Amino acid sequence: MSTFERYLTIWVALCIVAGVALGHFMPDVFQLIGGFEVARVNIPVAVLIWLMIIPMLVKIDFAALGEVREHWRGIGVTLFINWAVKPFSMAALGLLFIGYLFRPYLPAGQIDSYIAGLIILAAAPCTAMVFVWSNLSDGEPHFTLSQVALNDVIMVFAFAPIVGLLLGLSAITVPWDTLVLSVVLYIVVPVIIAQALRKKTLKDGGEQALQTLLGKLQPVSLIALLTTLVLLFGFQGEQIIAQPTVIAILAVPILIQVYFNSGLAYLLNRKVGSAHCVAAPSSLIGASNFFELAVAVAISLFGIDSGAALATVVGVLVEVPVMLSVVRIVNGSKAWYERSPAVQRNSLR
Repeated sequence: MSTFERYLTIWVALCIVAGVALGHFMPDVFQLIGGFEVARVNIPVAVLIWLMIIPMLVKIDFAALGEVREHWRGIGVTLFINWAVKPFSMAALGLLFIGYLFRPYLPAGQIDSYIAGLIILAAAPCTAMVFVWSNLSDGEPHFTLSQVALNDVIMVFAFAPIVGLLLGLSAITVPWDTLVLSVVLYIVVPVIIAQALRKKTLKDGGEQALQTLLGKLQPVSLIALLTTLVLLFGFQGEQIIAQPTVIAILAVPILIQVYFNSGLAYLLNRKVGSAHCVAAPSSLIGASNFFELAVAVAISLFGIDSGAALATVVGVLVEVPVMLSVVRIVNGSKAWYERSPAVQRNSLR
């Protein structure tokens, strides 16, 4: 890792502080940037996410996507965590911490709304940022792309029923324009751009030119990540300063569910013998959230000033620093992971 990457956690912390400060002292600027939206998707943030994930997608050779069949164990574990564990574990954590333990410290009229926001957040697996986490953990890029694409397809059919079941609603309003536009912006368009760039680079200069290009793009990706952080925290600077206690309380069940689900996915992959380059992105995909969709659904169901909307926003605030810590954990435990008899046995096949 470069010096810049090694101290990424420090840069993230500085960007969080800078974002909150700028959002507090320059709210009009961030309101202006936040106003550039289509179907509740912020276009400046979408462009920054392109800059983050296109370098990862350039690495992918679509001709080798068929090899992802070898990683069926990792796909099975990730699907189990995303759709059979995460929404339900968050519902339980929300009831425990928000509905019971911290209830006296929260506005009584917002308790149910806070829990609803947490459930909505957990029911939508992440689409874009997982490419960054996968890259930082040296994850298998074909597995990551295939898993994200599979989650997107399932989300179209399963998101509304799961949220409706856990919230006790007969029907929920899914902002389909937000969902479709997010998938197009964060998956389809970057894949097309990245593959066109890869094809042209290989045609003009071969594999050496491709490696040179990837080396140049890597810093761009990380700078875009840090800039996105400044924007996201700047958008919410006023709320963070105005409601620090509520935000800290809402962060507790989110933090626990991230570590619980990522740890469970990691251990299950070790048990079934998945390679570490699959287990790492599997645990990260299993824990992260599609916060753009979650925020949009919470606002459409409960309103922009609701506790549900605030809970999903807290998910945005903790996503990057917490996922970076998970990246550090899976990277630091690689030697232990690969000592598993199941992993060693499958690696010999």
